[in-house]
Amino acid sequence: MKVTILGGGLAGLSLAYFLQDEEAIREIEIIEKEATCGGLCRSFSLDGVYWDIGPHILFSKNEETLDFMLRLLNGNNAKIRRSNRILHSGRKVQYPFENDLSKLPEDDREFCVNAFLNNPYEDYNPANMLQFFLHTFGEGITNLYLRPYNEKIWKFDPSFLDLQMVGRIPKPPREDIINSASGQTLDGYLHQLYFHYPMQGGIQALVHAFADCLDKKISISTGESMISVQKTDDGFIIETNSRNLTSNHLISTIPVNELCMQYSGAPDSIQAAGDCLRYNSIAVIIMQLSKDFAGDNFAFMIADKNVIFHRISKIDFLGQAYHKENTVTLMIEITYRKNDIISKYTDDELINKAIDGLHKVRFMDSDTVVINSTVKRFDYAYVVYDLMHKSNMERIRNYFTGQGVYLNGRFGNFEYLNMDAVIDESRKLSVQIKDSIRKEVFK
Repeated sequence: MKVTILGGGLAGLSLAYFLQDEEAIREIEIIEKEATCGGLCRSFSLDGVYWDIGPHILFSKNEETLDFMLRLLNGNNAKIRRSNRILHSGRKVQYPFENDLSKLPEDDREFCVNAFLNNPYEDYNPANMLQFFLHTFGEGITNLYLRPYNEKIWKFDPSFLDLQMVGRIPKPPREDIINSASGQTLDGYLHQLYFHYPMQGGIQALVHAFADCLDKKISISTGESMISVQKTDDGFIIETNSRNLTSNHLISTIPVNELCMQYSGAPDSIQAAGDCLRYNSIAVIIMQLSKDFAGDNFAFMIADKNVIFHRISKIDFLGQAYHKENTVTLMIEITYRKNDIISKYTDDELINKAIDGLHKVRFMDSDTVVINSTVKRFDYAYVVYDLMHKSNMERIRNYFTGQGVYLNGRFGNFEYLNMDAVIDESRKLSVQIKDSIRKEVFK
């Protein structure tokens, strides 16, 4: 049996790892369009400082999965206490916002507390993200931070986003809000309070660790774009930009909207469902500055609509290997959609707007020098859970299940999955695939 995996990101590599011990599988081939594997888990270097596509960190509620990732890194990891802040009215408020209300200006603090304690929305069952925020936190926390920040990162009105991103966020007890406003800062999301990160090489060190553990039955073809897939009686014919190949089993981790277009014979309804899937792209600006205004903190969220970026991360926070003497290295993230205004900015325009934003949030002053900077753009960064996402993905999944095509990963399944969830999904899917192959062999 031959298995082909479309996409060599974390989903493709981890699935290949979990499948390789199945004796009935004689060959596994991974097809990757980029020159290197890793997908969103690739790392890049600016003057010797490695950086990722967004601030990737290693954590998990599933201790087995976390232990597995750390074993793969084989000692190349450090445990770090998370220190994230929200920049609001020139103040550094501990994340999450509702746990550090005492840092707010007095009027904002009173607005948040009063709107939470006297919330006219708490008796309604929320049907979208905005309604959830109002129901759970009241107008103060919603309108000062949650609504503008989510509008900024998703480039979508929260009233048109469903509950998949927020449905499991707990409603804080009344006493917690009162204590937060009185100066008792609380630690939120305790499973994320500490995280791990490679001491060398950025998050792609985890990708390399997976690749180093792959059996000789696994081959990886990079720089190879898929053009079409056709189902046959024996499996699949896959056409790439350089060849045709056949396979008995097919797993796709590439963006499923693209698979819908490239899959021969897919009905118009499936292609239309793929076209309706929403996602955001991202521009990542890495900027080395002569002065550090971040302090001993990692990431900063910014809801201010007059600032183009939604998050700044201080790369130096990750360890000595990520620090260059006499500089601070900042990662600046800007989301956008195809053909919107931001997508049309040149790299120089993005850098200038980022510098303007850094001055506005007081991360630069008139004496700060930009030592170096670079911009990289990535088409697929965030899945957008609009109100049609569930129905569109249900239709697409049912179709490809009927075709015998397995979907895997963040964009393969169009689900907002962290790295640990991708690995968990690959582990579970490998069991399903192995069972299916064994039934074929012993039929």
